[in-house]
Amino acid sequence: MAGLVNNLLILILIFQNICSGFRSPLSVFKRYKDATRSLSSECLGSNRPVISFGLSDFALDIRMLGVTPKQSDTYLCMSVPLPVDDEAYVVDFKPHASMDTVHHMLLFGCNEPSSNENYWDCDEGICKDKSNILYAWARNAPPTRLPKGVGFRVGGETGSKFFVLQVHYGDISAFRDKHKDCSGVTLHLTHQKQPLIAGMYLMMSVNTVIPPGEKVVDADIACHYKRYPMHLFAYRVHTHRLGKVVSGYRVRNGQWTLIGRQSPQVPQAFYPVEHPVDVSYDDILAARCVFSGEGRTTETHIGGTANDEMCNFYIMYYMEAKHAVSYTTCTQNANPEMFRNIPQEANIPIPVKPDMLKMAHGHHEETKDTDKSSLQLSKGEEEEILDQNFHVEEAVDWPGLDLKLGQVSGLALDPENNLVVFHRGDHIWDENSFDTKFVYQQRGLGPIEQNTILVLNPSNAKLLHSTGKNLFYLPHGLSIDKDGNYWVTDVALHQVFKLGADAKEPLLILGVALQPGSDNSHFCQPTDVAVDPITGSIYISDGYCNSRIVQFSPSGVYIMQWGEETSSGKARPGQFHIPHSLALIPELSQLCVADRENGRIQCFRLETGEFVREIKHKSFGRELFAVSYAPGGLLFAVNGMPYPGESEPLQGFVMNFSTGEIIDTFIPLRKSFEMPHDIVASEDKTVFVGDVHARAVWKFAATDTSERVVEARLKNNPEPADPLKKQEKQHLVRQASTGVSFVLITTLLIIPVVVLLAILVFIRWRKATVCGADGEQKLDTNSGRILGRLRGKGGGGLNLGNFFASHKGYSRKGFDRLSTEGSDQEKDEDDGTDSEEEYSALPPPQALSSS
Repeated sequence: MAGLVNNLLILILIFQNICSGFRSPLSVFKRYKDATRSLSSECLGSNRPVISFGLSDFALDIRMLGVTPKQSDTYLCMSVPLPVDDEAYVVDFKPHASMDTVHHMLLFGCNEPSSNENYWDCDEGICKDKSNILYAWARNAPPTRLPKGVGFRVGGETGSKFFVLQVHYGDISAFRDKHKDCSGVTLHLTHQKQPLIAGMYLMMSVNTVIPPGEKVVDADIACHYKRYPMHLFAYRVHTHRLGKVVSGYRVRNGQWTLIGRQSPQVPQAFYPVEHPVDVSYDDILAARCVFSGEGRTTETHIGGTANDEMCNFYIMYYMEAKHAVSYTTCTQNANPEMFRNIPQEANIPIPVKPDMLKMAHGHHEETKDTDKSSLQLSKGEEEEILDQNFHVEEAVDWPGLDLKLGQVSGLALDPENNLVVFHRGDHIWDENSFDTKFVYQQRGLGPIEQNTILVLNPSNAKLLHSTGKNLFYLPHGLSIDKDGNYWVTDVALHQVFKLGADAKEPLLILGVALQPGSDNSHFCQPTDVAVDPITGSIYISDGYCNSRIVQFSPSGVYIMQWGEETSSGKARPGQFHIPHSLALIPELSQLCVADRENGRIQCFRLETGEFVREIKHKSFGRELFAVSYAPGGLLFAVNGMPYPGESEPLQGFVMNFSTGEIIDTFIPLRKSFEMPHDIVASEDKTVFVGDVHARAVWKFAATDTSERVVEARLKNNPEPADPLKKQEKQHLVRQASTGVSFVLITTLLIIPVVVLLAILVFIRWRKATVCGADGEQKLDTNSGRILGRLRGKGGGGLNLGNFFASHKGYSRKGFDRLSTEGSDQEKDEDDGTDSEEEYSALPPPQALSSS
């Protein structure tokens, strides 16, 4: 009888657990939250708790693995892979931390963490690729709840594959007892497609200077919004020590609507937008940081150390899934005059209580400016903008270097990410090509008889398509619009052409064939074209014998032009000496120009042609031939041959667009650059360079510089965590794929068995009652023993406890305000190098090279 009862109870428990799969996924997640709280006194170890509930939802627990920091202001990072391959959405965050031990936590999403170790010092970096902030916690902040139907998209083809948790231990006095910390966050994820996708919009000043002793200094940022509507629901402010107040607004038809306003000297968490704010096409997003230079004896610039300053305004938003953009930046001031009308509140500092200020600065007394500041640059603050820990190297197995090409003048990527090459076939540009008035002298050769436009597979260089025969004399620039149309320039014809991918005749021609000129209908050796993917406006760099950028409407109607010839002495903003290549940055509404003979990059506002910034480095040398922008904030460029007596090598450059800083340089391993003429880069950091003299195209790919370090660590650690993570991931995938069928089949089988066993138990019990009390006492003893064991096991696993009673008030309506009593203290960067942006220009060369 005892065996029968044991079997019966076990079957009942299994049936109960199976039925829980049909419960509300949200309720099971809340139950999971309670279960993890019970583990606060012991660490979860290397097993990442992943609970799959229902048919589409699961919870992922991300915890520090029992760490004991040795010194204050320690930043530790650890990573957890997304346990499924397909697309998922983070819809809730549940923190597990106490302000007694943790100053702040940040959660990032990325595709590759900076380390494969169980945890590491965040000084090594957060992620190898671009990282996005998903969550911030400080000072016992309550759970961050996204609005209903909103989620951060992860996994799949485009979402993050890893979560990286950063924990800042500000004051380690709480660790005097040497206890181990397991702080972290539990994520609620769902496979159900969310109609609204969350994202981050970063507004950042890059050129503010704060004079010493100046009482009030304003840093203003403003950008025209050129995308589909987005809805703002949270904000965060960030400066260093000199910031007094940061305010953000939406400006529509001259009306200023407050997004958020906060002192940067209180905890820099995400706070909810008080009243719903939507942003539509052509609205302006504006922000102002108010600083004071009092107490400083030297100028303070924007930079990465504690003695520098920053002016950042973060906006958390959601968009319709089909139009969603996960990350956008704004670093310009599109309309300085409008800040005359900014609401007066933006100029009024917010008082901060002394005890609040001390808490916000990491629980420590402030030090002098010459020491490490208690409010330092957060590890991950710059990674939010761009991760810089990678290197570009030639893909030596790419066979495209062996293609038989003419002079390669232009490169582009089509909407399918295929490489498109524009070359000159059997024509060359030499000293006999033009007379002194720039008129082409070799018309007798006729147009190029070969196909001048080649479409190649970017992986194996296989020819997919070709066109462009008998159309051009001396090809030069190439770009491709969002619809796949080719836009090319011909310096011999002095014309610009729009071609369909399969069209034999041009769809649009600008300029007059073989007639150089400088009016609205003529060009003189135009070099490149860029097409705005949002407005369709056409921008043409013109060129070798003109020094201007010309804008046309999508139908080819002249709109405006800007630029002038470089005067003697230092080249001023807006002056050109061969505007040779264009890169359009649609998310910032900027057009960047490779000002070839001035050896610099100049960027302008698309709407007005107004100068925004110059990027110039000594390592560019005298010439900068081409520039390309890759989504995510990377700028690529190639320079020209050094002149006799000069040492700057011929090479490619990778730059952080936000700061202009050179991240990396690269050269080929096979052959050598001779005259790299054009460059194009994709979002995955694959780079192609075309050389007009070598008649070749190189392919370069991003490889992380820390790979060697990671490999060395793996050699020293024979038991890496990767197999475990892989095993967990495979387990969850198997569970998801078999869960539905298992639940249905098992349920159908168990129900009749349970009913039958219940009848048998009832009959035996009746007989035992008739026979006497001994049997009853034995049954109770055995049953109690079994139930006791089962209850014990359930306490750490499937036990559902008092879930319904303790979570009646749970809701995901709105975005709960975070605590205002903690901040993510900024850590000082060791790198104290000067700014890489140099605004001096070298004298122009005595002779110019063509092509």
